[in-house]
Amino acid sequence: MGILSDVTEGLGLGDPVVRIGVTGLSRAGKTVFITSLVANLLERGRMQALRAAADGRLRAVWLQPQPDDTIPRFDYERHLAALTGPEPHWPDGTRHVSQLRLSMRLEGGGLFGLRGSRNLHVDIVDYPGEWLLDLRLMDRDFDRWSAEVLDRIPGRPKADAFLAALSATGPDDPFREPVAQDLADRYTAHLVAARAAGWSDCTPGRFLIPGELAGSPALTFAPLPPELLPGKLGREFRRRFEAYKSRVVRPFFRDHFARIDRQVVLVDVLGAIHQGPRAVEDTRRAMAEVLGAFRPGRAGWLAQLLGTRRVERILFAATKADHLHHHQHNRLTAILSAMLREARDRADFQGARTEAMAIAALRATTEEIVPHEGGDLPVVRGQLLDGRRAAFFAGELPSDPGLLLHPARQGAERWLDGDYAIMNFAPAPLTLRPGDGPPHIRLDRAAEFLIGDRL
Repeated sequence: MGILSDVTEGLGLGDPVVRIGVTGLSRAGKTVFITSLVANLLERGRMQALRAAADGRLRAVWLQPQPDDTIPRFDYERHLAALTGPEPHWPDGTRHVSQLRLSMRLEGGGLFGLRGSRNLHVDIVDYPGEWLLDLRLMDRDFDRWSAEVLDRIPGRPKADAFLAALSATGPDDPFREPVAQDLADRYTAHLVAARAAGWSDCTPGRFLIPGELAGSPALTFAPLPPELLPGKLGREFRRRFEAYKSRVVRPFFRDHFARIDRQVVLVDVLGAIHQGPRAVEDTRRAMAEVLGAFRPGRAGWLAQLLGTRRVERILFAATKADHLHHHQHNRLTAILSAMLREARDRADFQGARTEAMAIAALRATTEEIVPHEGGDLPVVRGQLLDGRRAAFFAGELPSDPGLLLHPARQGAERWLDGDYAIMNFAPAPLTLRPGDGPPHIRLDRAAEFLIGDRL
């Protein structure tokens, strides 16, 4: 693949290809989204909102070998077995870039419906959201990044241990590798704990998923206060920060991210709301900054010929909609839209089409109305991770998103007018009819937005 395939596609010498990037922050459900999307495209009984499937133009869908020989294949079969087997469970999360190719056979759709059969290839690229957060480091130097990090981490998990180690370091101290490693280890421990507690803004992302870079100098630095920047430690950490950008971030952007046509951004809005106002503002700010790296808008023919694409469509999806009764789904969508308004406006202004919706890639609950305090309470019921079944009411989301976003922007510590809970459901045992993929909420609408125009 690469530039040669982009050139042949641009000249009409091969079947067209749409490259869809899927990312989000930790626990947003990237692996489940891709697995269920592929399963429901292969078996389209639940894809009524995908018009080409509903009207019969989409005649066949099949898996192909991924086009890039150096990128691991997304392990679709293993993940699907985890979700639909006799003892269903959630698959492991994304740890590296992976790819999967679907090929589609289409009939008609041309002028007066007379167009013959044609093929479309859909390449799905999965990559960790933690790496996506690193893209904004490209326009920051070490001093600015350090100031931003040290301004926001007080009070976050395990930040005190890292800050205490910083305070014990003098500006005139010689550079010692054990000191650098200790600071990097403490900072990494803070990032791991912060991510587990629901914080989104945890950079550098490779500190969380180091892979083959574990222990390398490019991953052995930490933010420093102004008084330490002029010293030997500051000079060495500044050099390593720039090495991280040039040898880790830029190659990822060049080799994977910059070739994406359509992008899915999954956001665990309910998880952020449960964590409180600071987590909501953290998520809003992180996503607004990151989305500037998508370079949205239509690329000219020359840029397409050279393989430099711009993202044409961006789907913002609030996941785990099955944790709410359907009457609250519009409110969840409105909150996501408000959280990402700045980023969406920027993308819309530059020519990209954007959409926000509440989805569940794999529906794990059923809806019920139960009597409660003399009235009716809309709940969802499902199986918990420990095997028990439970009915659950997450709390009434406000009809006005500003009731959440305003206190979040103002730095409130907790919600004053609401109590929002979250529960971890397990995948429900499934008995699928022939032709049906796994049950979902609005996955067909998501697919229509992402590829419907190309079908």
